[in-house]
Amino acid sequence: MTARVDPPTLACEQPLWEAGFRYLAGVDEAGRGALAGPVAAAAVILPAEASLTQRLAGVRDSKQMTPAEREYWAVRIRQAAISWSVGFASAGEIDALGIVAATCLAAQRALESLSPPPEWLLTDYLLLREVDLPQIALVKGDQRSLSIAAASVLAKTSRDALLRDLDARYPGYGFARHKGYGTPFHRAAIRRLGYCPLHRKSFACL
Repeated sequence: MTARVDPPTLACEQPLWEAGFRYLAGVDEAGRGALAGPVAAAAVILPAEASLTQRLAGVRDSKQMTPAEREYWAVRIRQAAISWSVGFASAGEIDALGIVAATCLAAQRALESLSPPPEWLLTDYLLLREVDLPQIALVKGDQRSLSIAAASVLAKTSRDALLRDLDARYPGYGFARHKGYGTPFHRAAIRRLGYCPLHRKSFACL
């Protein structure tokens, strides 16, 4: 029997809204543990409305949602948001910088595209040291904060869409199927075909 998971709330956002801050960006990433493809980070600014918990009632940490649920709620997140953006850091940047720094770079790129710019950041246990904004790094933030959960959904769906497109450019690896993660099929394809430009050479791919 699967344990019931409580939905994310606005408990972290509400005190900041009440203090006069309106533009709070939830930030989360996708693809950090994959063997191939970029890491993605999304930033989402939601309006200061308590009704969001009803309007986005199905939004969870993206790992707790089915692909169909993620796609459905991604549309509604984009419709509800004041602003949203997704940034990427390539496999080459991951190899050059390391996965943590590359994840922060992807998040910076997402934040730079937000308009209006955010006043505070809520992140899923990620401290963006290069971003000069007040931040709250929450343990299991994508399960606690609706803003972070929304970002997790947009990061995941955007990265998945990109990997589906890249599958046609690099056939045989099954990127549309596993999205670059280290499945047995993917590892067998690497042994058969070798690396392609999407692979993170600094990761143990075999």
